[in-house]
Amino acid sequence: MTRALTIAAAAAIVAGGTGFTLAQNISQSQSGWGNSQYWGGYCNHGNILFPTWHRVYLLKLEDALRSIPGCADVALPFWDETSDASVNRGIPSALTQKDFVLDGQTIPNPLRSFVFPHGIVDHLSPIPDADYSKPEGYETVRYPLSGLVGTDEDKAATAAHNAKFPNFDTNVELLNDNIRNWLSATVIVDGKPVGGGHVKDRYMACLNAPNYTVFSNTTSAAQWFDDKGQRVVPVESPHNSIHLAVGGFDLPKIFDASPIDGANGDMGENDTAGLDPIFFFHHCFVDRVFWLWQKKNGFTDRLEIIPQYPGTNSVDSQGPTPGTAANSWLTLESPLDPFKLTDGSRQRAYTSQDCINIEKQLGYTYGPGSLDQPASLAAVSSASDARTISVRGLNRARIRGSFLISAFANVDGKRQHIGTEAVLSRWHVDGCANCQTHIEGRAAISMHALGEAASKITAAEIEVQVRTRDGTLGSGSQQRAMAALSAAPGKKLFKVELR
Repeated sequence: MTRALTIAAAAAIVAGGTGFTLAQNISQSQSGWGNSQYWGGYCNHGNILFPTWHRVYLLKLEDALRSIPGCADVALPFWDETSDASVNRGIPSALTQKDFVLDGQTIPNPLRSFVFPHGIVDHLSPIPDADYSKPEGYETVRYPLSGLVGTDEDKAATAAHNAKFPNFDTNVELLNDNIRNWLSATVIVDGKPVGGGHVKDRYMACLNAPNYTVFSNTTSAAQWFDDKGQRVVPVESPHNSIHLAVGGFDLPKIFDASPIDGANGDMGENDTAGLDPIFFFHHCFVDRVFWLWQKKNGFTDRLEIIPQYPGTNSVDSQGPTPGTAANSWLTLESPLDPFKLTDGSRQRAYTSQDCINIEKQLGYTYGPGSLDQPASLAAVSSASDARTISVRGLNRARIRGSFLISAFANVDGKRQHIGTEAVLSRWHVDGCANCQTHIEGRAAISMHALGEAASKITAAEIEVQVRTRDGTLGSGSQQRAMAALSAAPGKKLFKVELR
C-alpha cells in the first residue's frame, strides 16, 4: 500500500471519514487523569518513542478506515509540507476547502474540521483558566480562530475573537499565509534574502541526525548539544512548529500583518491536537521523514538507542503514559500502548521493534515527494556546525500552553528574525507532577541562515523573546531585558549564550 496525497486518496478518506472518530478517541483518552503522575493521554513526546508510537497510531487509523465497507484499500495520504506547492501556497486545498463533492453530492468537507459526537471533559484542569473541555457539537478550528470554550469566560472571549474573522475564505488565506511564513520566511543580509532556517530547513536538517536517539526527540537532541557542542535538529522540532502554525501562532514580525493574538486552534495544544483531521496528514509526513532518515542512514531494519540517555526515561519531558511506570527506562521493547498486535494466539502491545521497517513489517510505503533527492540536502549539510544561540533555564511553570522561543539579531542595522523553536506544551503544568520536576524550556537556534554574517554577530546584538498565549517575555533588546531583571535577583527569565 502506497501513501500519497491525491484527490482520489482524499475522496477515499472522506468516504470513510467516520473512521476518524475511532482513531481520535485514542489520543484523547482520559486514562490516568486521577493521578498527577500521568498527563492523561497515551501519545509520547520528548522521548525516544515519539516516532514509533505515532507510526503505529497512523497504522491503526488506516485499519479503522479500512473497516468501513468499500474502503478496504484506503491508504492515509501525507501532506508534503516541504514541497514547492506547500512553500508557495500553504496547506493543500483538500484539507481546507469548505465543501467536498462526493458521488455527485456536495457535503461539508470532513478533512477541514471535526464535529464532536460527544463532549470531552478536561479532568486535568483544576483552575478555571486552563479548561480544555469541549461540548458535544463543538467543531475544531485552526488559525486565526480560537476554540477555547471550557468556561463562561473562555466562551465570551472566543466569541468576541472569532467575530473578527467571519469570512471562511479570508481565514483560509490567513492560515496559508502563516504556513508559508513558517515554512520558508527569509532573513535579509546586505539587502538580499538568504534562507530562513525555518521549518523546511529543519525538516531537511533532521535527516542528518547522527543517530536515532537524537533524531527522535527534543530532549535527547538538547542533551547532545550540551555534550558534544553539535546542534542536531530532531524530527520532533519541525513537527512542533507545524502544530503551532496550524493551531494559533504566527511568526513574530515576519510579514506586514499584525500578529493575531487570541488565536487558539486545536492543533496548537497537546490536549486537543489529535481531534483536528489535519493532525493525521501532518503526522503521516513526519512518519515519511522518519522513513527517509532510516533509508539515508542505513536503519531500515534496526534502530539503536543510547542507553540511559536523556529522552530514554519515562519521566523525561511529558512524563509516563498510562501503563508505564514512572522512572522506568524506555527501550525498543517498551509497549506502545494502547495499540495491540495479535501475536500467535494472544494479543500484546506493539513495541518499536514491531514497526521499524514499514515495508516488511507494516505493509506500506511512501510515494514520491520532496526531500527524496540527496541534492536537496546539500544546503543544510553544514548547519550543525554553524554558530548557535542557546536558550535555557526558561521556567515553563509560568507559561500557559504552547509557546515560541524566537531569536533576533541586528544585521545591517536592522532587527532580523533568525529562527524560532516551537514548544508544544500543556495548557498548564500545575496538574502534572512530572512537569513540575522537568520544567525547563530550552532551545538551540542555529545562525546558519545568516551565512558569513553570523561570524560578525556579537552576544550584545542577540535578542530572544518568548511568545506565549498571554504575551511576550523578554521583549525589547536582550541587554535591556536582562538589565531590568537584575533588580530582582534569582528571577531571570532565561539564560542566553552564543556558542
